[in-house]
Amino acid sequence: MARGAGDLTNEPDRRQPSVADQLAREIKRLRIEAGISQRVLASKIGYSRQYVTLTEWENSSLPSHEIVAAIDGALGAAGALIILRAQADDDRQARRHTDAGSLGAPTVPCKTLTANVFSPFDLDAVPAQYVPEPRRTGRVAFSDVERVRDATRRAAATENLSGGGSANAFASQQLYALAPLVRGKGATESRRAMFEAVGNLGGVAAFAAFDIADFVTAEQHSRFALWCADAAGSWDLRASVLADMARMMAYTRGADNALSLVELAQVRSDRLSATTRAMLSTRRAQFFAALGRTDETLNEVARADDYFADSVPGEDAPWMCYYDEAEHLGSTGKALIPVALARNQKELAAPRIAQAIRRQDESYPRSRTFSLTRLATLTMRIGDPQEAAGLGMQAAHQAKGLDSQRVRDELQVLTRASIKHLDIPEVNELYGVLAEAREQPTVPS
Repeated sequence: MARGAGDLTNEPDRRQPSVADQLAREIKRLRIEAGISQRVLASKIGYSRQYVTLTEWENSSLPSHEIVAAIDGALGAAGALIILRAQADDDRQARRHTDAGSLGAPTVPCKTLTANVFSPFDLDAVPAQYVPEPRRTGRVAFSDVERVRDATRRAAATENLSGGGSANAFASQQLYALAPLVRGKGATESRRAMFEAVGNLGGVAAFAAFDIADFVTAEQHSRFALWCADAAGSWDLRASVLADMARMMAYTRGADNALSLVELAQVRSDRLSATTRAMLSTRRAQFFAALGRTDETLNEVARADDYFADSVPGEDAPWMCYYDEAEHLGSTGKALIPVALARNQKELAAPRIAQAIRRQDESYPRSRTFSLTRLATLTMRIGDPQEAAGLGMQAAHQAKGLDSQRVRDELQVLTRASIKHLDIPEVNELYGVLAEAREQPTVPS
């Protein structure tokens, strides 16, 4: 165990939000008040959508004077944003001075690691909510890294078996307890590995929160995970975290917003593993499908298949170990469902999902439940309703052991698809089971 481990705390720091955060919130508030989207604002000021998105991110680096001035004019802020940007710059310098006095140069990640120069965050500004200032800083070794990895494996296994509700509290507790280890001193290799390990834990904690619809916690954990990835200069972890954030954004704010994030994840794809490239193309395909862009969906699925064919089992980083053949088949099958529905061709998606179900073993009941539910819904809409009812019954039975809002939402889609076939006894029975399940309390966490 690293020295200083006794100083770890589960309680987040209560430091006042920075002026930079106030600036991000004010830009977002004024844009929403003006009734325009990020895309429209970007077109007004001549910047890309991604740059506008980053100006509204808290805990990120300060946007340039130029883009703030352009936004100020476009939103009619009469110089208020420009003034706030100047105040944020002063506040940042003051915070850096304070942190430097208490921490010392060795604990600032970008002073000792090859940080990601495309990071949207100010890497010198350590996220105090997760990494409160210590009384003393110990050294980190690979044994500490393995400790974080073990906590991540346990959290991920619990989530896969029982859903986010069972894993959420444990994952968040472990994240707050172990995140301060990134302040530890040590060899560059061990520190980089620690940032990656803690970032991976943050990503698992974020997805556990997302699975039970705790979107605020999910976004906070995700941003911390992204900060860790950027601090380590880990392109692969960065891409994985951004892809998960894109999935969350698709769920809460629509596929168009998500597409911007996943394309941000594909920056410098030459540094990504084949598995990660396959995963990113699959997510991109899903978002294209949700937007009704069927030809682009088919092209992206084909690209994902090509990348996945180049994957080398056992050589991927820990955060990509979940993306095996079953996950690839299920995720690409999900992307193809809207295409199958649009063309009334069940065979475009159903075989992939069926293969995924056969490969999803008892270690991944939640993934199997998703696949069963999606195949049942697809079959209910453009296939044999009796066959769909049988698949739906399997999904409903398996869902009883899961605390996952996302699973409940998928079952709701199946419920709605069943309505037009209630004259069929098997479908009517399924409808009753699903309706009864909606009224039951969730599985205790």
